[in-house]
Amino acid sequence: MLVAAAVCPCPPLLVPEVAAGAASELDGLRAACADAIGVLAASRPERLVVIGPAERPGRGVFAQGSVGSFRPFGVPLDVTLGKPPVTPPERLSQTPSEGAGPEEEPPLPPSLAVAAWLLRGWSASIVEGLGVGEQLEQERCATAGRAVAGSAGRVALLVMGDGSACRTVKAPGYLDERAEPFDTAAAAALADADIRALEALDADLAQELKAAGRAPWQVLAGAADGAGLRGELLYEAVPYGVGYFVATWT
Repeated sequence: MLVAAAVCPCPPLLVPEVAAGAASELDGLRAACADAIGVLAASRPERLVVIGPAERPGRGVFAQGSVGSFRPFGVPLDVTLGKPPVTPPERLSQTPSEGAGPEEEPPLPPSLAVAAWLLRGWSASIVEGLGVGEQLEQERCATAGRAVAGSAGRVALLVMGDGSACRTVKAPGYLDERAEPFDTAAAAALADADIRALEALDADLAQELKAAGRAPWQVLAGAADGAGLRGELLYEAVPYGVGYFVATWT
């Protein structure tokens, strides 16, 4: 059963070593993420599942101790998803979003590597990752979410994903007038733990706006259905023309 969730953005720039000289520009975002992680720890979960967008071959389930790296971003920094367990935990069921099997498990996708960095020192519970395709349909997101929520008696989620990347002319996707209303709707849904509003986010529009958080947020919606959680928005801003949100559901 889902007992708590935190939503954080997943730009590699969250890691100060990657941001380098611009690291201080995201100090407020890092602080909000740290507060959200604290809420997850306080929920005393048996299992923490990190969910984030991934391209092939990074889709699928990642066991505790899986390794990610920021070397593709020019930084010799490696991370692990929680501490490697002495006895491997029972893994989540295979989901519609995954690619490689456990025998050929790839490195953590960037979104989960950022999550692993945020969770450094986490020891409150088993940690597992799930990379989902950004184009995964809402119904399949909901199915994956229900499977995650049913994987233990007390489950917490760390949901990684950005809003639109089209808020300014200097944004990765340039300026798109549809981006602000999309982000406003997403932020309101996260603030209110509004499952139906998250389900209603349009997948095609999200893809056009380069909003990588849509599928992970809809997995959260599936996991939270019936859990009766209440939301709080801790951070909302558009640095670099990208919508970043931090929220907690408890």
